[in-house]
Amino acid sequence: MVWVPIAVAVTGLAALVYVAVQQDLRQGANDPQVQLVEDAAARLDAGAGPNAVVPSDMVDIATSLAPYVVVFDAGGAELASSAVLHDGTLPFPRSVFDAVRNRREDVITWQPEPGVRSAVVVEAWRGGFVLAGRSLRLVEDRENKVMLISAGMWLLTLGASAVASLVVSAVFEMRSPQR
Repeated sequence: MVWVPIAVAVTGLAALVYVAVQQDLRQGANDPQVQLVEDAAARLDAGAGPNAVVPSDMVDIATSLAPYVVVFDAGGAELASSAVLHDGTLPFPRSVFDAVRNRREDVITWQPEPGVRSAVVVEAWRGGFVLAGRSLRLVEDRENKVMLISAGMWLLTLGASAVASLVVSAVFEMRSPQR
């Protein structure tokens, strides 16, 4: 029964490692978008037009890994965009703009349809909002690999600690005086 606390500790450590790495991967997925929206909002506030802060290459967010930028007016109407979803406009939820009005920036995971997930950052500018996003496909693939590695190592460590506990118990039984 010495093995039970070891198994609990191993399980807790495996979970901690997985959660720490998964969160680092997911939070890091936002970094380029933060830079894109901050730069775009600063340029817009300085007088640049919406089309000037949006990349010229169009990105279909259903298939591309490329980052994209969308500029909205204060009412949430799209002014300029480098993104489409299957050749149509993005069905971005206007409720996010309410959150941005209250705290200037919002970082979300957005899924406009099954299988299409983006790490999105939205920031307010003087005339509305600017959004930058990019696909989470590669990040989610890495998260899945980390999950498999963590689960495999967890099982391996549980098995090894169970065997070690049985060996130690057997050695102590052999050394103890028989009655």
